[in-house]
Amino acid sequence: MVKSQILAALDAARGRYLSGQELADRLGVSRTAVWKAVAALRGDGIPIQAVTNRGYTLAANADLLHADAVTALLEPKVAAALRVEVYDRLPGTNAALRTRAADGAPEGLVLIAQAQSAGRGRSGRSFFSPPGGLYMSLLLRPEIAAHQAVFLTVMAAVAAARAAEQVSGGSLQIKWVNDLWKEGRKVCGILTEASLDVESGLLEYAIVGPGFNLIPPAEGWPPELDGIAGSLFMSSAPPGARARLAAAFLNEFWPLYRSGRRRDYLPDYLSRQVLPGRHVEVRPGGAPPYGATVLGVDQDCRLLVRPDGRRTTLALNSGEVQIVPGPPTTYQK
Repeated sequence: MVKSQILAALDAARGRYLSGQELADRLGVSRTAVWKAVAALRGDGIPIQAVTNRGYTLAANADLLHADAVTALLEPKVAAALRVEVYDRLPGTNAALRTRAADGAPEGLVLIAQAQSAGRGRSGRSFFSPPGGLYMSLLLRPEIAAHQAVFLTVMAAVAAARAAEQVSGGSLQIKWVNDLWKEGRKVCGILTEASLDVESGLLEYAIVGPGFNLIPPAEGWPPELDGIAGSLFMSSAPPGARARLAAAFLNEFWPLYRSGRRRDYLPDYLSRQVLPGRHVEVRPGGAPPYGATVLGVDQDCRLLVRPDGRRTTLALNSGEVQIVPGPPTTYQK
């Protein structure tokens, strides 16, 4: 806790020095405790500078994606419920957390990676995860049925949009079900996975995994993402932006999750939808794609579409949709 408090104090005081005595008095600990905590933080790679008779300061350009930096920014009730671990690189935070969940890890474990070597998106597709982004997964153990898991994704989308707006400014929209758009480009995807207890019919655990693009990759977007992917910042992110974004997401998501079955987040989710009124190609898994016009999203978070040439309305629980030109103007019964 002392490490987190010292890191938070130095982060708030960027550009000036805080003496060991000032930190000790502020935190109610000894100067020796301050010295040990600073030494531990520097051992973790945090660029804290120490000058005799002046004290400690944090390098102005330090990007504090570190467990202590994230924890220090959490609300007290959230910090008490979560355990944050940060890694330089993982194959995928969801995959790593699934292993931990199967081994009995408790609810509230958060894994964050600075890059992923084998990130996954929906339907098993790869998720481009270069350094400079924020890739995280949160372990949940809710007592809910499988069909209710969609609301975990909805909560996460709302929390991610609110967090991204706090950190980067501008407005965020949501493309059903779980993609975040900024200025017409995808800046965040959320992969929600779950394990079902067959005997009870309830989830054994769920993992919510948002991945944010903070800045464009140095080598540019891959050809398949050019014109589709975007980032929260145009070029460089402010120092500490990733830690602030991770903490902001957790601070937003955890109260929504702990509120139980209340759906106070739904109006926000529905108001951010980008698809209503658009013509799309619906790609239901295992079936041929078809064109449709999006009519809206209902209270159960199903996408309401009218297939081309028909007057019937379909309510989609899942599937992929892509915006395409159209629609035709003739209908069949």
